[in-house]
Amino acid sequence: MLELFQSANALAHANYAGNGHAEYDVSLLSITGGRVESSASVSVWTDRVEDRHHAGKFHALFIAGGVALRHVLRDERVLRWLRLECSRCEAVVPIGEGRALLEAAGIQWAGSALDCVIRTNARDCLIENEFADTNAAPLREALLLIELDLGSDLAREVASQVMPRYPRTGPTAAIRTNVSGRVSLRIQASVHWLEANGDRQVTIEDAAQVAAMSERNFLRRFKIEMGITPSDYLLHMRINMSCRLLVETDLPVDKIARRCGLGTGGRLAKLFRKHLSTTPTEYRTRRGHTVG
Repeated sequence: MLELFQSANALAHANYAGNGHAEYDVSLLSITGGRVESSASVSVWTDRVEDRHHAGKFHALFIAGGVALRHVLRDERVLRWLRLECSRCEAVVPIGEGRALLEAAGIQWAGSALDCVIRTNARDCLIENEFADTNAAPLREALLLIELDLGSDLAREVASQVMPRYPRTGPTAAIRTNVSGRVSLRIQASVHWLEANGDRQVTIEDAAQVAAMSERNFLRRFKIEMGITPSDYLLHMRINMSCRLLVETDLPVDKIARRCGLGTGGRLAKLFRKHLSTTPTEYRTRRGHTVG
């Protein structure tokens, strides 16, 4: 996310220097402030939400969750801050468990506010069309914002520099296509938490806590709403992750299996034969990746 806006600033400065195009001013905020470690083990420095006083409203708010989400859901100070800032903000975009945080604050999020802007302006949004099927919804929303502000050409250039190449097909993609009806915000939060933490050992109890449900109720609701158990969803998501690494990296199959939480290359090969009717090596070769 940060790279998208940093790249947009650099390109806007190079292309529009002196033409009055404002740069994005990105603020990282957390409950207590200070150093925060992300799920990717990257530390960032944040300001405390209650110490941040803006002269004007935020242009866009990207609301993320985290491992301590269940405690935050009961923190009225944070929820009050969210209600105030989201009411003044042009676009609010949840990231993963951030949906549950918005729900706890009583903020209804039925889709992208940026989509509404696009429809209102009757524009042909290129980013919307080109990235509608990606699993990286928050990144897509950031690109939509950049396109609206700085134009399609610059947004495309930003995307080509930064946007990860998520696979457009695979087991998890098929599951998402087959989901029918409305998926509740709590189950959505658990889904995104599983996706963000699939590279490490996770438990159903952890996912149930993210959804603020008992383990038994969580298993029942997940199967009803997603059409698959949490364990099977996690497995398919890990297979998708391994597909992406096979295409985009030169990592050996064994290392990819370990990085995706699937143990050994032998187990990964069995899963590929079962679910994709191929082997990891054949998949990599067919997708045109040449290992140097």
